[in-house]
Order: sequence, then C-alpha cells, then structure tokens
Amino acid sequence: MKSTHCTWITGGGSGIGFALAQQLAEQGRVIVITGRDPQRLSKACQTINARLEFPRAHYQVLDVTNAQAVAECINEIEKNQGLIELAVLNAGDHFANGLDDFSVVPFRQLFEVNVFGVLNCVEALLPRFKARNAGHIAVTASVAGYQGLPLASAYGASKAAIIHACEALYFELRLTQIKLQIINPGFVKTPLTDKNTFEMPFLVEPEDAAKAIIKGLTSHRFEIAFPTPFVLILKTLRYLPYRWYFALVGRMTGFSSSGSEK
Repeated sequence: MKSTHCTWITGGGSGIGFALAQQLAEQGRVIVITGRDPQRLSKACQTINARLEFPRAHYQVLDVTNAQAVAECINEIEKNQGLIELAVLNAGDHFANGLDDFSVVPFRQLFEVNVFGVLNCVEALLPRFKARNAGHIAVTASVAGYQGLPLASAYGASKAAIIHACEALYFELRLTQIKLQIINPGFVKTPLTDKNTFEMPFLVEPEDAAKAIIKGLTSHRFEIAFPTPFVLILKTLRYLPYRWYFALVGRMTGFSSSGSEK
C-alpha cells in the first residue's frame, strides 16, 4: 500500500545521506534517496531494507543540476511514494583547489552542484509546499562556508553562497508553515573527505553525523551544526581581525606568513 508521506534525501547513496536514510527508515519513515549512480543507490536501498521488517527505502536516479529532471523526479516520488514532507538536500561535491592549478573551472563545477543543484530542488518544492502550507527543507552546507580556508576557495565559496541564500529565504519562510534549516557539518568521514590529504580535526563518523542531524531536525533551530567544539572554534575565528585570523588559521593549517594583513 502506498504511503501518504515520504522523506526525500538527495545524495543518499553514501556518506551522510546514506546514514541519515538508514536511521530515518529504522524510525519508520518511507525514504526516497536520489543520486547519479544507480548501482550505489540500489545497493544502499538493499542494505537499508535488509534491516527492516517491511521495505521502506526506495531510489531514483537524478542529477540535481538538471532542473527539468528534478521536477520530473519530484512528480514521480509523490505519485509513487507519497507527498514529500521532508526534503534533505544533501547532494554535493568537494575537491580542493589552490594556486598551482588555479582556474575558474572548479568554481563552476562546485557551484553547479552545491548551489544551483540545491536551488533547483528548492524551486521545484516550494510551489507544492506553499499550496499545502506545509513542508520541511533541510539543506546540507558546511562549516567551510563560515570563512575562507586554505585550498577551499571554490568549495568554501559554494557553501557560503548556499548558506547566504538560505538565510535570506528564511525571513519569508518563517512567516509560513514551511520549515527551512541549514546543516553545517564539520569533517565527516565520507568518500568525498577520503580524498583529503590534510589533517581533519574532530572527524565525525557518518552515523554520528546522522544522529546529530535527526536531533536537529526536530528542533526549532535554523542551523544544525556539529561537532560543537569545531563549530565554536570556527565561529569564534569569524570575529577576529583579519590579521589575527590569517595568522591563527595559517599556523593551524601550515600556511603561516609574515604578512601584515589587518
């Protein structure tokens, strides 16, 4: 029998998205995960459903950078699995970029997924949620969007952009019954962060990240950020004069300089 409501998680085939889908399904929610790799999605659903009395995880192949495909996917989800009551817009990409190979290309690639991919989903969801005067959107960004960090000019900028967009949208959405939240994780052990060659402080396992997100989703907070010690450090650094900020972060990351930024 078709359910009346479901949860949609983009980028749900691995990492945070998969861990979140698994835990929400175990709590009784009907889950639809989407992504670009059908084999990964199929395996993820098999793993989730194997632990359940009745299968509650479903998948559809979707590239969030294709706005028409996003709209069609949402139509299919609501036709087959029920109305979307919670959308976790988690699909994203990450890679480091520095001066040696500096180019606008990684900026375009990361903005296409991390910003416009998210906004394609928001654009398709909002008319439905407004018509129902109900709905919950949670957008995965990153603490890297708080301020500039070494080797993250493209990734950090894309996350800063989506944080900014959500902050602006929140002013209007809080006057409705549509709930909007931003998820800002620190370093989480995923296939994306496995590519990093630098030390990742306060590294969190995906299962622990999912627990923190689920707890935050039931709160009235706009931001769900973790792990707390790392978040507090980065938020404190935001308020320092640039001279101190560059000196401290430079020492922490191996990019120290004798410059005199103020």
